[in-house]
Amino acid sequence: MEGPSDLELKRRQLKNQASTVQTRRQQAVCVRRAYKKYGSKSNPYIILDGLNMTVPKGCIYGLLGASGCGKTTLLNCIVGRKRLNAGEIWVLGGTPGSRGSGVPGPRVGYMPQEVALYGEFTIRETLKYFGWIAGMENKDIEEKLNFLMELLMLPNADRQVKNLSGGQQRRVSFAATLVHEPELLILDEPTVGVDPLLRANIWKHLVQITKSGRTTVIITTHYIDETRQAHQIGLMRGGYLLAEESPERLITQFNAQSLEDVFLKLSVIQNMGKRRRSSIAQGVTEAITVPTGVVNEGATIDDEICEISGEFGDNVSITSRSRRVSISPDTTDTPAALELPPDEEPPVQFSDYFKILKLNHMKALVWKNFLWMWRNIPVMAFIIGLPVCQTVLFCLSIGHEPKGLSLSVVNNEIDFPYETCQFTPGCNSSRLSCNYLSFLQNKSLNLYYYNNTDEALDTVRRGNTWATLVIPENFSDALRNRMNLGRSVPGWDIDSSTVYVHQDKSNENIGTFIQRDLYYSLQSFFENFAESCEYSPRVGRIPLRYEKFVYGDDSPEFTNFAAPGVILTIIFFLAVALTSGAMLLERNEGILERSLVNGITGTEMLFSHVITQFTVMIFQTILVIVFTFYIFELSQNGNIFSVVLLTVLTGLCGMCFGFVVACCCDNERSATYMAMGSFLPIVMLCGIIWPIEGMFPILRAVSFFLPLTKSTESLRCILARGWGLDNPVVYEGFIWTLIWITIFLSISILVLKFKKG
Repeated sequence: MEGPSDLELKRRQLKNQASTVQTRRQQAVCVRRAYKKYGSKSNPYIILDGLNMTVPKGCIYGLLGASGCGKTTLLNCIVGRKRLNAGEIWVLGGTPGSRGSGVPGPRVGYMPQEVALYGEFTIRETLKYFGWIAGMENKDIEEKLNFLMELLMLPNADRQVKNLSGGQQRRVSFAATLVHEPELLILDEPTVGVDPLLRANIWKHLVQITKSGRTTVIITTHYIDETRQAHQIGLMRGGYLLAEESPERLITQFNAQSLEDVFLKLSVIQNMGKRRRSSIAQGVTEAITVPTGVVNEGATIDDEICEISGEFGDNVSITSRSRRVSISPDTTDTPAALELPPDEEPPVQFSDYFKILKLNHMKALVWKNFLWMWRNIPVMAFIIGLPVCQTVLFCLSIGHEPKGLSLSVVNNEIDFPYETCQFTPGCNSSRLSCNYLSFLQNKSLNLYYYNNTDEALDTVRRGNTWATLVIPENFSDALRNRMNLGRSVPGWDIDSSTVYVHQDKSNENIGTFIQRDLYYSLQSFFENFAESCEYSPRVGRIPLRYEKFVYGDDSPEFTNFAAPGVILTIIFFLAVALTSGAMLLERNEGILERSLVNGITGTEMLFSHVITQFTVMIFQTILVIVFTFYIFELSQNGNIFSVVLLTVLTGLCGMCFGFVVACCCDNERSATYMAMGSFLPIVMLCGIIWPIEGMFPILRAVSFFLPLTKSTESLRCILARGWGLDNPVVYEGFIWTLIWITIFLSISILVLKFKKG
């Protein structure tokens, strides 16, 4: 008898595929041959291998297993927050993350293991936030709030979450999952810390909402026997699905008293292939009758399969993947294992490419950020006032001339002590040294007189004074001869008319200030002396004349040079700290992940922070500008609007860099290291504290590509030279700042998009 023809075989295959596609379209979740190498950051050795799971639409699916077996990892894959290394997941008619699937999005309600709520928000505000994300109106949110308050036995809706007990906080988290009535509810340990009466109430509600077939529930729990109310359960151990069946059928099939007994027997069956089993395990397995079709007939069991441990499942290492076996039947050759149907994506319209932000999402996010600020007024006052304090400290402490510097003087022209050493006018004065010292004393230098050079030098060596001045004994006569004799003045008169200085130059700045004061005092003294001898005062000046300065003045202060870089650095790095801290707070408390599952995109999250933090930065910038240029009156020769605009753009650039830090780092410690590591190169290489022209040539080239180099030089030209936006040096600072903003934002969006656990 001949077998069926090729045409008949093809017809049967197409019929099976069509039946399979129709079945899939009636399912809420379908996972086929899932393989996840790294389950989570906290437990990187979870392995899900060969996991086939089907959740029919409109049922309650209980996913059971010990801690670390992969339940949370699988749920994160279902909601699109983790990706499989191989295999397929089909959720609510499409692949998670595909356009139009609604996953992540409002079609899914996800309750994580942690509370993942803002402690400063009230219960009403928490539900309003998640309701707005789902597009609900305030009236509908209020009605749902009243219902959930009664269902979950919650306290006053105006109580803050942080003031609730642990069990009440988890109930609020559960309410935030239910508020928008999603099609798929994914609940990770929702009944932990809940009393039995409330637990029964929750299960009653879950059974009720699934009766219509519109809502599907996937729930994980440690309380195994409470899932007897579920329509179907999946038992996981060590990354494998041991069984997937209704609770009653599993209990009947294994002739067990409870689901815990079923789990124990399945765990023992998984270890049956070990040659050297313990006596306890051997005694248990001998009493177990393995139901037909439960164990994969084709499964090979290695000799090194682990024994029963104290817990239902242990973490397994990466190298142990081949030693695990699945107890559930292999569905590779069944119709259920055929290709999943294609995603039902809506047609792409041109306007879809411009729908980057959703108004309801932005409304919820911006409101949430501002509400957090309002609830943390002391923190925000510190954040806004901190740049002002730093600016005041800078203006008071940096760039001013040192006062009260001590100098030792040995004046051999008069007898010691020098009580009578006073200014004596006239060309024939015998105490011209006293005239010079009087000019020197007007420079706010403290002069201390000593009898001999050794004693005076000893004060310098001990660090009590900064320099010693030694004046020869016939200083006045030698100085007159030097001026009168001209070319014929003898060498001893030149030596005797010279003031000898022994200086401590260990501090370059103080040493330079002392040298300047000594020179200017001597010039003033000599001009006065020449005039008293009826010579032109210009005889006492060096033959170099400074005309009116093009920019700046004849007594520049380092404060004016450093102010542009310091202002931009303060605004930039405070913005980095503020934005990275805000995002890391949301991530560590689970709010960021929960918001992303509810449909918030990384772009929306970033732009919401840009709006709120930008508002804070405006206040910071205004206060810094007012204190710097209107209270401390530092040089400001340009357009104040250009100064404010460039400062705000630099703060925005710092915010975007803060986003990069928050997206790339997993905790506050690594974020702090990254921010600190970037602070020193930027401060040292951007021309903030020293001119770029004085750097090593290679570092000078590197500084060109740092975010504050061009903006610092641009702001310095605006303030010191009064240049406008038509000057290339000025507008290059604006252009480079915008380029860095674009670079940092792009990096942040890409990292948020592709870094899913």
